[in-house]
Amino acid sequence: MTLAQLTIRNLELQDLDEVVELQASCFPPPFPAELLWQSAHLARHLEIFPAGQWVAVESSRLIASSTTLIIGDDLWHAHADWETTVGGHELSRHDPSGTTLYGVDISVHPKHRGQGVGRALFEARIQTARGLGLTRFGTACRLPGLADWHQRTGAPASQYVEEVLRGGLADSTLTPLLRWGLKPVGILDRYMEDEESRNSACLLELVL
Repeated sequence: MTLAQLTIRNLELQDLDEVVELQASCFPPPFPAELLWQSAHLARHLEIFPAGQWVAVESSRLIASSTTLIIGDDLWHAHADWETTVGGHELSRHDPSGTTLYGVDISVHPKHRGQGVGRALFEARIQTARGLGLTRFGTACRLPGLADWHQRTGAPASQYVEEVLRGGLADSTLTPLLRWGLKPVGILDRYMEDEESRNSACLLELVL
């Protein structure tokens, strides 16, 4: 696949079943199945913020998706857990008058990773944030390599992130986001139930 064959467009109702299937491929166990999007959740995202939901399509096949909402400055600086920050599966904390486009997930099918698909979705997010006059893009990044690394070293998430920043380690989720220009602003030790990440996440932002 080349990027010339890739179409980035907003999510549509006809896409929902494919996105649900994609989620299962992108986040297999031990990631909790109950945290994955279902059709009703995605339909609700389209109701509250259709401009913030995207898919990537290649030769009529949906190969990636992206979910965002807008949150206020106070909520961004609270550095809270996933449920508090986004309002659960229905993104009930979406605030059209907020300051921050918050990236909830980018899901790229495993067969299409490393081909620029995630970057293309990220650029769609940034263009939207700027078009809406927002002040930042922010996200809390999973650390899927943390659990295995912690088992070997016994060190905390903060040291793992430092090692990734130095280039001594590569994390399949964090490393690309750093390459795209996001800057770490903190470690969330109890962000969401995520065994691979030891429930932790790295908070990142790009000031616009």
